[in-house]
Amino acid sequence: MKLRSFALSVVACLAPLVPAASSAQAPDGPVARLCRTQQACRAEADRRLAPPVRGATSPLARDQDLFHWFGRINMASTVANVELGIIPKELAGPIARGVAHSIDQAARPDGRRPSDVLQTEKLIVDAAGPEATLIHTGRSRQDIHSTLTMGQLRTELLDFADGLNGLRAQLLDMAARHVETFVPSYTNGVQAMPISLAHYLLAFADSLERDAERLRQAWPRVDRSTLGAAVLANSSWPLDRRRLAELLGFEGVTVNGYDATQIAPGDVGLEAAQLAGSTALRIGALMQDVHVQYHQTRPWMLLAPNRTYTSSAMPQKANPGVIQNARILASDVVASVQQVVMRAHNVTPGMLDYKYSWTAPGGARTFVQAVQLLRDATDVMASLRVDAARALEELEGEWTTSMELAETLQREHRIPFRVGHHFASEVVVHARAHRLTPKAFPYPEAQRIYAEAARRYAVADARLPIDEATFRRTLSPADMVRTRVGLGGPQPAETTRMLAVAREALAADRAWVGDRRDRIAAAEARLNEAFAALLAR
Repeated sequence: MKLRSFALSVVACLAPLVPAASSAQAPDGPVARLCRTQQACRAEADRRLAPPVRGATSPLARDQDLFHWFGRINMASTVANVELGIIPKELAGPIARGVAHSIDQAARPDGRRPSDVLQTEKLIVDAAGPEATLIHTGRSRQDIHSTLTMGQLRTELLDFADGLNGLRAQLLDMAARHVETFVPSYTNGVQAMPISLAHYLLAFADSLERDAERLRQAWPRVDRSTLGAAVLANSSWPLDRRRLAELLGFEGVTVNGYDATQIAPGDVGLEAAQLAGSTALRIGALMQDVHVQYHQTRPWMLLAPNRTYTSSAMPQKANPGVIQNARILASDVVASVQQVVMRAHNVTPGMLDYKYSWTAPGGARTFVQAVQLLRDATDVMASLRVDAARALEELEGEWTTSMELAETLQREHRIPFRVGHHFASEVVVHARAHRLTPKAFPYPEAQRIYAEAARRYAVADARLPIDEATFRRTLSPADMVRTRVGLGGPQPAETTRMLAVAREALAADRAWVGDRRDRIAAAEARLNEAFAALLAR
């Protein structure tokens, strides 16, 4: 009753100040033509996601600048405050048309897109009179900006998720083609064991899947509205914060007002930025692995010829610029996360330092760079050409299967592992001293070395218990990979199984992103519909 009485007094006091324009018919500008269904809003969002753009994670994110969010928040405040009676019904139409005017005028050639709340408010007041400031009841720059910051982060995170899933899909598609492409793996920078290229690629895909899981876990903390918390302790007006969150497409609210506007923007933004940093670390490692191929005179994995550039002085060179660019971006993303940390470090609550540290303009541009990194890395992997025969030749020129000698003796003949390991080590020492490859190693020499190892460890039977055919097969990289057993190994059957599981996880993550975009689109449609009803009054 008190609220209604106050509203009526506002009408009486301010009616003489209402411009004639405020009683005009509902406008026919961009606001009046906003999407009214989830399907239409989602289609419009998808249209602005499709083309890549520099300087933003997507055209959609670029368009959702401060002014965009001022408009959405003003629309939501108008609807919610009319429902509460803070804005009298008699003023609902004029004020809504004033808000619409502030948004519509930006589409004109001479339109303005203010980056300040009060400048945007002046556009509304110029059209609808001072009573339009009722939309600002119980609000502050603090809750407005902390809300729109989470809205922008929400969009950039979904764009990041799309890029992450795109790279995962590329890795899985490549893995499916190379289940039986055998390549060296490395530890401490030294060739270690033969694996399949699919096994290697799946490892990176699985690590990126964990980043997708981290993103889903962080999402509920990002997808919260702070609108209605005012500066940091609410106001004397009973604003419906949950209704405001619903109108803006947030799944919840950050309840404590002080936390909402002064604390959460920092730690939630940092948590999100660290997701991008985690991904960048793995992409950097992957790009370095690919890049090192260019150190060899006969690489087994190279970019397609049209993806390199020539030297200005050395005609033999084909420089892998796209790989180098991806590595640079990976470093830039990791560095940007440190900028976010340093902006927040040793700063008292309430300062601006940390609230926009991850974004642009003026911030670290973490997700802008991270999404471009994901695109570039996907392009690199799609451009690679693999020479399976050369990769196998690389393996067969080294002794990466020597461990299999020891395991075969233990598994099939119960020779203690240390005896077999010593035998295999001595074989490698002899081979390197005489420049012998596994295929060329003399079987009689293997028999001699085994006899010496047996005597050293007091093994009763000093005869090598495997024949020459088994000796050769044991040293085969392809055979070693194919005969691995157990969960997570590189053997084709297990790799194929892991590939299927990874594809299921990717499909689920893509569905999750789609569902979040659908929810946001549904909320956008509901707000547009509710606001359109006010415009028609």
